[in-house]
Amino acid sequence: METESEPYVRLATLRQVHQAVADLNTARSLADTLQTVAEGVVSGLGYELAAVNLVRPDGDLVVAAVAGSASAEAFLSGRVGSRVSWERRLSMGERWGELRFIPYTEGWVLDDDDVPQWRTTGPAPRFPDEWHPMDRLLAPLYSAGAAGGELLGVISVDKPRNGRRPGAWGREALQMYAFQSAIAINNARLRANMQRALVRLEREQQALRASEESFRQAFEYAPSGMAIAELGGDQHGRLHRANDALCRLLGRSASQMRRYSFSDLVHPEDIGTLLRTSAEGGRAELRLRRRDDTFVWVSLRNSVVADAADGPIYLLTHVEDIEDRKRHELQLAHRASHDSLTGLPNSAELRARLSSRLCSRPPGSEPHAAAAHGPFGRLDGFDEVVGVGDPFGGPFGEPLGVPGGDGAYGHDHHAPDPLGDDYPSGGHPTGDYPTGAGGYDHRDHVHTVPLDEGSDDGSKGLAVLFCDLDGFKSINDRFGHHTGDAVLIEVARRLSNGVRDGDTVARLGGDEFVVLADGLGRADAEDLAVRLRNAIIPPIRVDGRAVRVGASFGIGWAGCGMSADEVLRSADQRMYVEKRSRARTGRRAG
Repeated sequence: METESEPYVRLATLRQVHQAVADLNTARSLADTLQTVAEGVVSGLGYELAAVNLVRPDGDLVVAAVAGSASAEAFLSGRVGSRVSWERRLSMGERWGELRFIPYTEGWVLDDDDVPQWRTTGPAPRFPDEWHPMDRLLAPLYSAGAAGGELLGVISVDKPRNGRRPGAWGREALQMYAFQSAIAINNARLRANMQRALVRLEREQQALRASEESFRQAFEYAPSGMAIAELGGDQHGRLHRANDALCRLLGRSASQMRRYSFSDLVHPEDIGTLLRTSAEGGRAELRLRRRDDTFVWVSLRNSVVADAADGPIYLLTHVEDIEDRKRHELQLAHRASHDSLTGLPNSAELRARLSSRLCSRPPGSEPHAAAAHGPFGRLDGFDEVVGVGDPFGGPFGEPLGVPGGDGAYGHDHHAPDPLGDDYPSGGHPTGDYPTGAGGYDHRDHVHTVPLDEGSDDGSKGLAVLFCDLDGFKSINDRFGHHTGDAVLIEVARRLSNGVRDGDTVARLGGDEFVVLADGLGRADAEDLAVRLRNAIIPPIRVDGRAVRVGASFGIGWAGCGMSADEVLRSADQRMYVEKRSRARTGRRAG
């Protein structure tokens, strides 16, 4: 019975394919055509998931349409894969005519490239032609219908409904459908170009006639900034008009604004936010450049002004000045992460910066590191600390009749985030490594390695200098907290001026400070501690009197596999060892 019914099954499938091909010719725009192509694979060819990757003018391919899964559509739509990665895929695997089939046994090498993909895992196939979730089947789209023409895009399909790799009939059907889809996409592009030319001409005529007077007045006299930008075509994103409020906000005339798009005016750090903002109903908070090269925080809200027959024409953008609100938010964020007295990073910020450098696995303990990724630099070390105290010994705090150093509070030094970008989509086939922060330690993570005790081989690490002031309590007791606060502010300034840009000086609490200094050898850290102690020793003048404090330093070394608290505790313990040692030395000398 199965043999007798097979022709009828193929006939029914052929009818579905014929209907899918017929639907390609009813789409009214390029976007509709691309979506129809993806839906035709699902409705007519027996696959549960299909995506159309379209070649952009720059040669890369963007996911322009997805059918079969709302989750996959939300994840993949609009994402871009490089042309190089796509050419690599089209050159490997098995050639089924114009199709390319990459079995899961070969495709794992593609898991970490930049091509957007929707992947699931599954067990090994139970029979030879069973479809594996990691199998990939690609149907190239060429302008001439064959490989000799220009590449227009690639249809990627997944999850055959029968759970099997397509046979000869299924391959032929997909190849024929790809041929017809390429013709439909090429025709849709030609129609879109013609429509854009007609829309551009009509727009120029409308500008001359100054029609829609009510809209013009609402636009021109709106209290917030408004702009009309080109949508699609060669001038996509170019500002067509800007109202007076936006011109005043950015300090540019209306004629000057027409030379730019928002991507020309946005702060370089906010370009990603702008690009991720969808056209219809998109919202974003970012910075725009004024004429004097300063930046202002604004809120952008987009809406598409469309014609019922021809689709989107241009983008209407509302621009609201949020500079005051952003400044207030930044001030609140700064207060939450910085000490209110000295302006230095506080304990929470210190721990956050230190934790950002440390993963939970010490160097050399990663699974699969040698086999899959190569060595990470396996230096096994232990947290060791050395201390530098005050060689003069004895408490400080007696008023001296000598001038003290004046000066405002200096800048604090910020350490850049060493962890870099987000991890690539999909991870690595051997697995990512968990970190102490609950995330994952990517295989490119550069481990922070503590220096071995007594090492003098030129190794460098992340030094943690724990500083405790000597004689500060007596100043508070004799002269009051006002004088004590002034001393802490001056000590913070001297510490900040004594370190490099990129180092962190933080106030842990009370009269305790911590310095994070990366890229130091053991001797370098000891020299730094001596310089900072010597910077603290000179008298500090407060309300006409000069007071002095000393400092005890403990030096710890941060390393992956340690927590921030462990690193700080080791440096703190060494500092107290040094403080007690100096106290005993002072008693023997007396």
